[in-house]
Amino acid sequence: MLGAIGLDERQESAYRALVALGAAEAADLAHRLAMPEQDTERALRRLEQQGLAAQSSARTGRWVAAPPAVALGALLTQQRHELERAELAAVLLAEEYRAESAGPAVHDLVEVVTGASAVAHRFHQLQLGATEEIRALVTGRPVVVTGIDNESEERVVTRGVRYRVVIEREVLSLPDGISELSAALGRDEQVRVVDRVPTKLVIADRALAMVPLTAGDAEPAALVVHASGLLESLSGLFEAVWRDALPLRLVPGGDGAVVEEAAEGPDETDLEVLSLLLAGMTDASVAKQLDLGLRTVQRRVKGLMELAGVTTRLQLGWHAYEKGWVARDLRE
Repeated sequence: MLGAIGLDERQESAYRALVALGAAEAADLAHRLAMPEQDTERALRRLEQQGLAAQSSARTGRWVAAPPAVALGALLTQQRHELERAELAAVLLAEEYRAESAGPAVHDLVEVVTGASAVAHRFHQLQLGATEEIRALVTGRPVVVTGIDNESEERVVTRGVRYRVVIEREVLSLPDGISELSAALGRDEQVRVVDRVPTKLVIADRALAMVPLTAGDAEPAALVVHASGLLESLSGLFEAVWRDALPLRLVPGGDGAVVEEAAEGPDETDLEVLSLLLAGMTDASVAKQLDLGLRTVQRRVKGLMELAGVTTRLQLGWHAYEKGWVARDLRE
């Protein structure tokens, strides 16, 4: 039954026997299992590597079982994390396969634009063609366009197109950085800030994206990506950066002053609920343990999922460990 977490039959038998006894000498355990002592020693060493058993500090040669709820819970969480990553990889591969086999030819999915004027022109076209939303990652080192300040933007916003932009903190120190941000926020655009973005990026609706191909003093060039698995990956990249960024807002009556909002996070009760759920308890058990209503627990879980930007509880558990909301090693 424990093969899913990497234990073979002998290791599982050794752990079950050790749990039943609480602690035992390797020789006694081998006799109980009718296994050669050398094989029993190897099984115990494997259990030690998995955090399921440990040698007693009080008595040399004696082995002690780790509590199953804690030790197995940690291994199961690790397995869920790995399965989640594999699931995400499978989705991306499936999207790329469908785009390759059923969509247009590869050369129709991407185009290379070379030269400063050509890149700027394509950037304006991309924005003017948007009907729903523009998403952008902006660095503090603009070369051709900044992603925030351009003549097309105000016209696009008046048509009801939403803007979500993540800027590097360096943008705030640029000569016109604050004035440009104030203008963008004044148009009800959503702007957030991080220390550094992974790349410059602009996405129009779910149809087109634009990323740079060159850096430094090289001639400006950009890659325009049409609807494809690559575009979905770029959208995922933007959303991941967006979730971690801090919102910016205008100070009322502050003559264009811009401030960062405090990062939103779970409260103490949220963390208690999350920790108990990750330990394997049901919603009803959590509600009883914390003296909360069942609907209250479910509402808090839903709020945590929205805060994390995920759609399943499995993803929520992975996000919680990544963000440090709960300890990665449940034995600590």
